[in-house]
Amino acid sequence: MVDVSEKPISHRVATAEGTVRMRPETLDRIRKGSIAKGEVLAVARLAAIGGAKRTSDIVPLCHPLPLDALETDIQVDPDLPGLRLVVRASAEARTGVEMEALTAVAAGLLAVYDMCKAVDREMVLGPIRLLEKSGGRTGRWTAE
Repeated sequence: MVDVSEKPISHRVATAEGTVRMRPETLDRIRKGSIAKGEVLAVARLAAIGGAKRTSDIVPLCHPLPLDALETDIQVDPDLPGLRLVVRASAEARTGVEMEALTAVAAGLLAVYDMCKAVDREMVLGPIRLLEKSGGRTGRWTAE
């Protein structure tokens, strides 16, 4: 791991998003709650939280961080058609929480794929991207 021991502890926040595109019929089944494996949106939220908490186990050389908060927002986006997942992670730490936010999004989207693959194997995950981050030496950054 990179040595961050000299960095001061500061409030770090990162927001990431990702999408999963699917057939309109699949999205309709999610809306109606008729996916055989259960409530897709609820499971995606839980998977996102679990992914964020286990980021240092998933991403090589990533520092384990005690998250203060993790907000998840998963919405139906008929224009895709599909789902859009936004995650905001925060911590008081010596290093940023970008990896936690990005990993949470990836885990949430993978859970959607896993739950719906029996009816739609052509789903497309991504893009997954960082929307903004704040804290640390580099301060605030926002995607264009």
